[in-house]
Amino acid sequence: MKNKLYYQFAGSCFLVVFMFLGYVVRFYPGWLESFDQTITTIVRIPYPSANQFFIWYTKFADPLTVGIITLATAFVLFRGKYYAETLWLLINTGLIAGIANPLIKLVFMRPRPTLNHLVTEHSYSFPSGHSTGSVLLYGTIILLLPQFIKQKKLCLCLQILLGLGIFLIGISRIYAGVHFPSDVVGGFCFGLAWLLMTYPIYLEKRFVWRFKSKQL
Repeated sequence: MKNKLYYQFAGSCFLVVFMFLGYVVRFYPGWLESFDQTITTIVRIPYPSANQFFIWYTKFADPLTVGIITLATAFVLFRGKYYAETLWLLINTGLIAGIANPLIKLVFMRPRPTLNHLVTEHSYSFPSGHSTGSVLLYGTIILLLPQFIKQKKLCLCLQILLGLGIFLIGISRIYAGVHFPSDVVGGFCFGLAWLLMTYPIYLEKRFVWRFKSKQL
């Protein structure tokens, strides 16, 4: 019960930050100009020496890549009779990252930065879909890893690598000139809010479904 409250409290905090950012983006975008310009300048300092790396790396959160990795992972989980894990993954990436995030963009209708874009994008800017998608895909895997990798040090190393990978995806969106830093923060907060608030629900369903399957 305690852990459940911790996860839900943390998720609620990220949700509050996301809602605050969304309010500012919608009604007082000027408040974020200094923050966005400062972070963008810092991130793009090595420009253009890192172009190829970030153009390549940002593809790890493209809708096609996320879709392929999601389906492949869901197939493996389903074959292993990890039904709660499969459903949670598909809801996170398909429903929330794939459908809800693009719809939320229509609420804020924030234009993309006017910088030179290294990749082509056509939708609105806030919240960053790549940031949300990376948190919901790779973040789900981070939370599921302890079930499949019992060596704690190895599991922790993989979780840290995935966490750094998520962070780098956010950096790549700023570097590519297609997102403001506040878009990336908003995407991370939205993804983390959903992930942490639903994690206890998944744990509960996993326990119930496993118990039922053993009885059959």
